[in-house]
Amino acid sequence: MRIAGFDIGGANTDLAVVELDESGNLIKVATEFSYLPMWRRKDDLSNVLKELLEPFGEVDAVGISMTAELVDAYKTKTEGVTDIATKSNDTFKVPVAFVGLDGMMSIKEVFNEPMKAAAANWIATAPLAAKIKPNTILLDTGSTTTDIIPIKNGNECAKGRSDLERLQTGELVYSGTLRTNVAALVEKVPLNDTMARVASELFAITADIHMVLGNITKKNYTGDTMDGAGKSIKDCRRRISRVVCGDLDVLSTDEIENIAAYIYSEQVRKISEALKEVSIRNQLYHVVTTGLGMDIIASRACEFAGLDFTAMDKILKKEDCVNAPAVGTALLMGEYLNKKNFEGFNEL
Repeated sequence: MRIAGFDIGGANTDLAVVELDESGNLIKVATEFSYLPMWRRKDDLSNVLKELLEPFGEVDAVGISMTAELVDAYKTKTEGVTDIATKSNDTFKVPVAFVGLDGMMSIKEVFNEPMKAAAANWIATAPLAAKIKPNTILLDTGSTTTDIIPIKNGNECAKGRSDLERLQTGELVYSGTLRTNVAALVEKVPLNDTMARVASELFAITADIHMVLGNITKKNYTGDTMDGAGKSIKDCRRRISRVVCGDLDVLSTDEIENIAAYIYSEQVRKISEALKEVSIRNQLYHVVTTGLGMDIIASRACEFAGLDFTAMDKILKKEDCVNAPAVGTALLMGEYLNKKNFEGFNEL
């Protein structure tokens, strides 16, 4: 059985195609992604889904998880969920279901309770972490956000259910490897033996920081730059210099790299604070790390918090860990496929 899992984010749409044996055991995983800024191109979703899947051939079913309902192209999250669900459902002729807070949902169930499908991709990732350790915390640092999900006896037990609630409980930190505005991470940065206040403008993002520090490559720098310029180290340095209203004539390379290193440390510290909050509340002291920032942010946050951790590449290839929610979505869909009669399932 071959199952496709899509994780439809605001900026990136990820795909995982998994092959399962007759007992539902995982045989093979293949992943891919496409940069799709849903705030500008939501009407391209169906074409992107088909283009992503086409090289992998036919599949028996499709699972969908989403976080893109929050983009400002939609007036409400309900509008976003139903639009994304409709476009996804209409794209495929095979059975389609959606990750929800209580498990997989049919298109009818999504329309009846759309908020259960909103930003529920962490529900799909948690079982992967539980395969490594049944009592742990999932720490998934992606391009935009970091999920911090407690797992006990193999089951997620997050206190917050929506993004809003998880921001309140420390289970969601809006800080990621690529798309976080630097001005949202720090108020001041070190410069010439002083602390300079930063400009509250969208001059630079964390992708610029991690490029300058050598944490990511240009291939990892998906998405738009804030000035529309290139993604070279020099381009990234220039954008960082603007955070303190400077430029490459005003600031030296060392000064810019010191600023980048400080911002990096502050990003790790803030994620670590939330991780410790979740750890203490749930009395869990082991972490499973995954996502694009698995090695450069999540692991350091664990070290800063004094917690033991295991990377998800213990059970997946490192490149597939970046798309862990899509892998989890495909696996949940495979389990669901065995439990349901799918005759007429894709009908509203």
